[in-house]
This record gives sequence, structure tokens and C-alpha cells, in this order.
Amino acid sequence: MYNESQTKTLQHQTVEYLNKQINVADIEQLRDILRFHEYRYYVQNNPLISDAEYDILYKALEKIEKGNPKLITANSPTQRVGIGLIKDFPKIEHLVPMLSLENSYNADDLLDWDRKARELSGLDIVEYCIEPKFDGASISLIYEDDILVRGTTRGDGVVGDDITPNTKQIKSIPLSANFSELGIKQIEIRGEVMLNKKNFAAYNESLIAEGNAPLANPRNAAAGSLRIKDTAEVSRRKLEAFLYHVSYIMGNGQKTTGNVQLSTHSSMLEMLWSLGFKSPKKEMLVVKGIQAVINHINEFEQLRDTLDYEIDGMVIKVNDLKLQDQLGMTSHHPRWAIAYKFKARQATSKLIGIEFQVGRTGAVTPVAKIEPVSVGGVTVGSISVHNEDYITDKDLQLGDSILIERSGDVIPQIVKSFPELRTGTEQKIVFPTNCPVCNHALVKPDEEAVWRCVNINCSAQVVERIIHFVSKDAMDIRSFGEANVRKFYEMGFLKTIPEIYTLPWDKLAALEGFGEKSIINLQAAIEASKRQPLNRLIYGLGIRYVGETTAKTLANNVTHLLDFVNNSEEDLKQLEDVGVKVAKSIYTFFHDDENIKLIKQLEELGLQLNNEKKELVRDGNLTGLTFLFTGTLNKLKRSEGEAMVEQNGGKILSGVSSKLSYLVVGEDAGSKLEKAKNWEQ
Repeated sequence: MYNESQTKTLQHQTVEYLNKQINVADIEQLRDILRFHEYRYYVQNNPLISDAEYDILYKALEKIEKGNPKLITANSPTQRVGIGLIKDFPKIEHLVPMLSLENSYNADDLLDWDRKARELSGLDIVEYCIEPKFDGASISLIYEDDILVRGTTRGDGVVGDDITPNTKQIKSIPLSANFSELGIKQIEIRGEVMLNKKNFAAYNESLIAEGNAPLANPRNAAAGSLRIKDTAEVSRRKLEAFLYHVSYIMGNGQKTTGNVQLSTHSSMLEMLWSLGFKSPKKEMLVVKGIQAVINHINEFEQLRDTLDYEIDGMVIKVNDLKLQDQLGMTSHHPRWAIAYKFKARQATSKLIGIEFQVGRTGAVTPVAKIEPVSVGGVTVGSISVHNEDYITDKDLQLGDSILIERSGDVIPQIVKSFPELRTGTEQKIVFPTNCPVCNHALVKPDEEAVWRCVNINCSAQVVERIIHFVSKDAMDIRSFGEANVRKFYEMGFLKTIPEIYTLPWDKLAALEGFGEKSIINLQAAIEASKRQPLNRLIYGLGIRYVGETTAKTLANNVTHLLDFVNNSEEDLKQLEDVGVKVAKSIYTFFHDDENIKLIKQLEELGLQLNNEKKELVRDGNLTGLTFLFTGTLNKLKRSEGEAMVEQNGGKILSGVSSKLSYLVVGEDAGSKLEKAKNWEQ
């Protein structure tokens, strides 16, 4: 969509606008800059500026439009903002019916389908376009005079729900596109709305934190999100859309479902990509003959888990659009396309037991013990069943036959039980009324689905809080680990978080497996943790609902951690992404005498409670580039290398993804290097 020259110009203008006083005369240029960076972030997965810099420009546009409402246009980046609650979803008829695809599960199915295509076309060999089969929720988009005017769910294939306001919250869907340059006045585009793996995991984590059961797969999450009546909530879920089919075109005053400057399906995908849509242009492959299709599918299935998003197969389409018209369709599916489904990631097992585990916030989580079964190449023997309501909704009983599902790297979930297979020997699952660890009475707040032990001295909670504090994403005390926390606790050496910093080293040295080198390494790691930035300490404290991102937000809004003692709930709600529930949790934490005592003890022990705020580098040698460090560097520490990158305008990522520009590899590099190699392949 943007060539090299345009990219350089817009990036230069971005830097200029970040350092100038923006006024009403700049409004159109500012919109172009924002659209460019939306495209880089949401379509190409390769941002050139930080989120904070984007926000600066976005808020400038908001301010100008607020003062000049007559200048607001339908395709302004600000018009994605939610309009509040949707009263209902009107029913809308598709311009062209959305038919399902015929499914295939093995090479023989594909060979038979190819035979029919060759017989109907009279060709000896057919050219096919192969693309991933995205595991999401189908949508249809209509653009008129270059403007997005309607977004619709699949529905029954003929009539769907009008979800236009929600569609506009998906930032990989352009609010406008230059179809008119191709002579197109009206166009209907089909695609799939999805949550990528990272955003799906984050969404599930938020559900668990709120006491709700996580969703089994991104498909369910995406489909449910499209029908939410609060558009602001839809925006929060960070959906994205792949667009892969043009079903209707009206150009030059005449209706057609055929070609406007298009002759193949692959050129259609390239057209969508060039206009700013997230189409599978990069993932598609055009081949001749069905054997080439089969070979590619076999290769691609091996790469399935390296993708950012979930797929459940591949779609094979006749590439020539005229030949598609010639082959036509049945009443159920087109003859020119077929879906190949990958090996199932579902399996059946038997529920043989339930264990009740207590987490660091006191939440009591039932964990199902099942007869071990292989799902997606992983043997599963335990599955979280989350809470009492989940057990009731799934109608689970001990002894039940159950269906489980595992999507990619996602934790397995129980899809359903099979009541029809019960023999009468099954037993109801009884939720405990007292904590299974300390025997304290459990409570269940009206607004939550989770039973909790409110005894803060419950040993299970104490241990889990310490494990969280020393973990990699919190204080990152290497070589400590869960096993050592549990061992030290059981031996009476470690009963509180501050005692991490006053361990009896002479006694530890007498333990088996704790030689001089181990002791030195652990001491060094504990001492190094005192210098961790404030956001890591906030996250390590385990404040309910406060994840890593919120911890950074909190750290950037105080000079000293105890400044939060002076904040009201209203003050906290003014912070980015801090809602009513999170604000209440933070306020409660910092107005608890025991927590304040803990924080002061940590400060006395030498931990960093001040916020060392860093100036945002807006124009450095590494601006627009992203880095990830792995392994041990020879001449400097990884933290020093990361600081050097940030001082020169670069951005540090937490993992390998399509957004990564450079992986800096030291000695003894681990899984990040392997993932990067697989990514390149």
C-alpha cells in the first residue's frame, strides 16, 4: 500500500509532527500519518513508532476535531471510537450468499475433488491458490465510494447481523480504501475476524483474573466479541481481520460478480493487500496440479504452531476467476474451492478425579484429573475446570466421558461431557465449603464466580505469593524457582517476601544440592533484584487485577511507590486502562496496613521504590526498530544492551514475533533462537 518513498516521507513527517505544535491546518496530513501507522501496526505487524508516540498524534487529532466538529470525516481515525451501547443488531441480507466450503480430511478427498474440477473444465491440469484456513468468525464488508458502510456476520449465509459499529473497532480493517482508482464503486469483501494467540492469551488471563472461565479457543472469543453491544469493549479485545475473497463488485455503472481488473484469485488477494487490507497475500501459494497442493499442505501443517494466529487447515481455490464461474456451485458450496482440515486437536477421555488448589489471591480452583490422552502431540492428564459455575455449565460429574480440545499452545479445555454415556456410577462434584489447605471458611462475593480463602496467612497463598514475586516476569530472581521456594518454606527458612533478602545462608549451605557456586549464584540474583525497576516490583507484589502492562502504567505515574497511599479511587481511574474494579483493588492494597508494612520493609532492605523515569527518545539511530536479547552477552549485561537500544530510540520486545527487527544472540541462547529460526523458514 505504501512504497519505500512514501514510507520514508510519512515517517519523516511523523517525527516532525511529534516535535511541533499541531494546528487545524495540519488535520489532513495528521490523518494520513495516523492511517499509515495503523497500517504498519495492524496489517504489517511492523510498527515504526511506539504506542506512546501514536497516542500523542491521535490525541492531537482528537483535540483539533473537538474544536472543529464540521471538519470530522467518516474515515477519520477517530471515528473508530465506540458509540456506546448498541441497542440491537438489525438483520441484513448479503449481496451474494455466503456459502460454506466442502471439507476434506485426506489426500484422497483432494484427488477426487481435483478430478471433478478437471472433468468439468476439460483441462488436464488446474492452477490452484492455497491459503490458510483461519479459525475465526466470518464477516462480510461493504464499501461504497471508497468508504466502509457495512459490516455483517455470516448468519445463515443469506442474512446476517449488522455489526458495522463493532467492525469499525477492528483496526486492521480500513475505514476507507481507494477502490475508485480501480473503477470500483461498490464492493463486498469476505473475511475472518480473529484474536491472535498473544491477544487471546491476554484476554483469557483477564477472564481468569475476574473469576471467569477462559474460552477454549480464539474462534469462540472472536465470534462472541462481534456480538458485544458495547463497542468500547470490542475495541479493548484487539481483534483483527484477514480479508480473502471479493464476492461482489459494481464498477463503471454495471453490476458484476466477475472481474474489475482482476483475472485470478491471487491477484484479488494482491489487490486487497495493496489497498491496505490484511489479506493472506504473504501466506498464499499458487501451484499447478493437485500433487503440488498436497505437498504444500503437508509442509505447512508442520509450521502451524509457529504462526501468530490459529488455523485449522488450508483452503484450496481454483485460481482463474473465469474458471470459477464455469465450475459454478451446488446449493451448499462452490465447486471451485475446498477446505482441507488438519488433524484434530480434540480427544475424548474420562474424568476420574478433582483436586482443589489455592492460588496467591485465595482463589480456589478445581483441577480435573483425567485418563491421560494425547491431544495435538501433547499428553494431557490434568485440566483446570476454573470454578463451580463452570462445572455446572458443563454438567461435569466424576466418571463422565468428556471431550477435550487443545488449540496450538493454548491450555487444554473441556469442551463438553457426554451425559448420554452415563452408566449410573457417576458422582456429582461437591465444591468444598472450607479451604482445602488451612480449613478456613470459603467466601464467594456476589459479583464473582470464584470461591476464595480470605485467610491471608493460608500457607498455600503465602507460598504462591513468594513464587510469583521471584518469577521471571516479576523480580526475576534466577535460580530461585518454585521448587526452592517450597523447600525453604517447608524448612522454616522463608515465610514472607522480605525474608527472601535475609535467608540463613549458613543453613542453606548445609543442604544437599547447595554447593558454594549455587549459593553464590543465588545471592547474586537476589542482590540484583534490588535494582529491578519499579514496574517489576509492583507486578511482583501481586496486586489483584494488576498485570505487567498495568504495573508499567502505575510506575510511570508516581515518583515513589508509597505515593499511591495518597491516591483516591477516582485518581486511579484517570490512569490508562484502569477501570473501576482495578482502581478499587489498587486502592485497597495501598490502604492495608500489612501491605504498607511489607513495602517499607522491602525499602529498608534496599529495593528500588523510586521511579527512574526515562525520557522518550523520539528520533534516534534505532527509531522504528525492535530488538530482543537472548543468551549471555560477552562484553555487557543484557539489561545494559537493552538500555542502549532504548537510549537510541529502539524498542525492546518480550518474545519472537513478526514485529521483531533484530534478535541479539549471546552464548547459551535457548528457545527464542530456535523459534526465530523456525520463523524464518
